[in-house]
Amino acid sequence: METQTQTITKETKTATGPMTGAEAVIHCLLAEGVDLIYGYPGGAIMPVYDELYKFQDRLHHVLTRHEQGATHAAQGYARTSGKVGVAIATSGPGATNFVTGIADAQIDSTPMVCITGQVGSHLLGSDAFQETDIIGISTPITKWNHQVTRAEDIPSVLAKAFYIARSGRPGPVLIDITKDAQFGELDFKYEKCKGVRSYKPVPETDPKTLQQAAELINSAKKPMIVFGQGVILGEAEEELKNFIEKSGVPAAWTILGLSALPTAHPLNVGMVGMHGNYGPNKLTNECDLLIAIGMRFDDRVTGNLETYAKQAKIIHFEIDPAEVNKNVEVDVAVMGNVKHTLAEILPLVEPNTYENWLQEFKDFDAVEYDKVIKDELYPSKEGLSMGEVLRGINEETKGDAVIVSDVGQHQMIACRYAEFVKSKSNVTSGGLGTMGFALPAAIGAKMGAPEREVVAIIGDGGYQMTIQELGTIFQTRVPVKIVVLNNDFLGMVRQWQQLFFDKRYASTEMVNPDFITIAKGYHIAAKRVTKREELQSAIEEMLASKEPYFLEVCVEKENNVFPMIPTGASVSDIRLC
Repeated sequence: METQTQTITKETKTATGPMTGAEAVIHCLLAEGVDLIYGYPGGAIMPVYDELYKFQDRLHHVLTRHEQGATHAAQGYARTSGKVGVAIATSGPGATNFVTGIADAQIDSTPMVCITGQVGSHLLGSDAFQETDIIGISTPITKWNHQVTRAEDIPSVLAKAFYIARSGRPGPVLIDITKDAQFGELDFKYEKCKGVRSYKPVPETDPKTLQQAAELINSAKKPMIVFGQGVILGEAEEELKNFIEKSGVPAAWTILGLSALPTAHPLNVGMVGMHGNYGPNKLTNECDLLIAIGMRFDDRVTGNLETYAKQAKIIHFEIDPAEVNKNVEVDVAVMGNVKHTLAEILPLVEPNTYENWLQEFKDFDAVEYDKVIKDELYPSKEGLSMGEVLRGINEETKGDAVIVSDVGQHQMIACRYAEFVKSKSNVTSGGLGTMGFALPAAIGAKMGAPEREVVAIIGDGGYQMTIQELGTIFQTRVPVKIVVLNNDFLGMVRQWQQLFFDKRYASTEMVNPDFITIAKGYHIAAKRVTKREELQSAIEEMLASKEPYFLEVCVEKENNVFPMIPTGASVSDIRLC
């Protein structure tokens, strides 16, 4: 088709005029400010890739080695950059390989737009080659999805997709485009979406709730804050800090809330949840006011709901009405973006200090340090611990690195012991618990924050689930630092088998390959550490490198992560051993 009549406006640098649907997809992405996408080509998306080839100077495509890797890379990019991650794949298995990453993004509220190709509209429902109903499959795990069968619908649908993905509580959107829609013609004009009828991304804040919340805060004797990722997504870090410092309330965090407040802040009392810190878990059931900010009362945080904070009044600062009273009944719900609601309540909050109450947290900290932390960070036995690896990384990075962790024991150790001085520094799979997340997510995280050091902390099990993404690192030369903590076990499952299944280690011991040889096969510098005296120099060498680097640390095989709240137990039943 002739496209010579297209024009480029200086304001948008986006074409207008006649073009194909495939070309329209590219111009929609450019209009939304996208300059980086992750994907894997195939037959049903080939027209889009053909157009993408023509725009390589404006839209960089990263060829991952698996479509799941593309979604996790897009997640990592979104988490460190604050932008919408974009992933693209073909129909059938290409689309279904997106499912894990989409589900992960949905439960962790990560803004992402996924574009899949589809068979021609005349073949829909005929079980054509590589046809899969990805709309039906992805409906429960997307914030919104839509199938496009006409070229002229592409601009409005993609505009709506980006608006929904990034607005309110963010999340993943999937757009499925039939092949005939990609070949079809349209007169292209792009207008960014500014609203969708019946969709209200940010609820209005009732001033009465601010007053009610302030009254509870000002009258509390033992208040406690638990903040989550809503603070980071709402860019409310400064507002949170101001609120904490004026109110004087001790603040704990969920896994995804980590890094919203500097680790060393004097009112930062640690992590809540199954492997969280001793004090904030125990004192959850002793506080008289629990202030939840941008968190959703996940079961890993609450433990047994029948015994969770029953003595406390509860205030919930939240953007998503569906999360209010879903798991925990609250006394006051303050709706809206926490960036605004925390700022609005600040003048109503009286300055305070809770020295005796804060001392209770410190007393529990001392017990935890003596019983758990000292041996994890400074072990006296011969074998290496995961904690001392994190301590070594902290010493070199001074808390300025982005830590991307996979799922398992190493994840809990990373979240417990990594030190952070700035936000968007902790990237991990929270709600879905996706093994294999970290390696591709680290690629995206580094591309989203190229000026920052990015260190992936991975177990030997999760590493092998997406190990093929070493090929992506080799091809792009993205300088991520990969640390595999190798205990030759699926460590977290083994820990549960030891504690609750009489040490019946059913299918958890790993017979691993030579990870160093594999890394070198991808031309990635690599080193293995087996002795304590080798560790710090190896960490220094890794972080000094300007290239990708792989470090394998062979750690104790049967170390456990404590504290721990057994499944179904109360947060008060947290164990130190």
